[in-house]
Amino acid sequence: MREKSLENLIKNLRRLPTIGPKTASRLAFHILKMPKDDVVSLSQAILSVKEKIKFCRECFNISEDELCRFCSDETRDRKIICVVEEPKDIFVIEETQKYSGIYHVLGGAISYLEDIGPEKIRIKELEERVKRNSVHEVIVATNPNMEGDATAIYISKLLKSHNVRVTRIAYGLPVGGDLEFADPVTMARSLEGRVVV
Repeated sequence: MREKSLENLIKNLRRLPTIGPKTASRLAFHILKMPKDDVVSLSQAILSVKEKIKFCRECFNISEDELCRFCSDETRDRKIICVVEEPKDIFVIEETQKYSGIYHVLGGAISYLEDIGPEKIRIKELEERVKRNSVHEVIVATNPNMEGDATAIYISKLLKSHNVRVTRIAYGLPVGGDLEFADPVTMARSLEGRVVV
């Protein structure tokens, strides 16, 4: 039986995605070895993120301000919106240095098996942005899986009457994979080879 404080740390580390019991235990023992200043710095960084990070009022990306850095950047092309499932997907696309438009974060994907319909993600807000800003193209960069495809098809049908070109990133990405695991070259090719939905 380990000490209660150590068990508590392991239990809390296991709540993180992809962290199983062995990894949680290794991380906990690593934290025990760290200098106290480093542990304090780590815990303050975690608290700071929880206190300061909010969602951009325009695109729903993460931000410390009312608008994220992409929405507040006047050099970005506001006539093109790239739709992603989660904020982490934006960073993958930005690594390609091939995209200069703005973003829209849905906060998930349509999954009828999990009872997530279009009303539970930010599709209505996307439609409002398209109408309000006279957008020319919407690039749907949802994950290449059943849920991502269902979301892309729904968005395409919804925006058909708004005189906007709806494209889907090409399948340079593995089917069933997540954007966060894509390398920059593959992501760049997927953006360049996008197709009309």
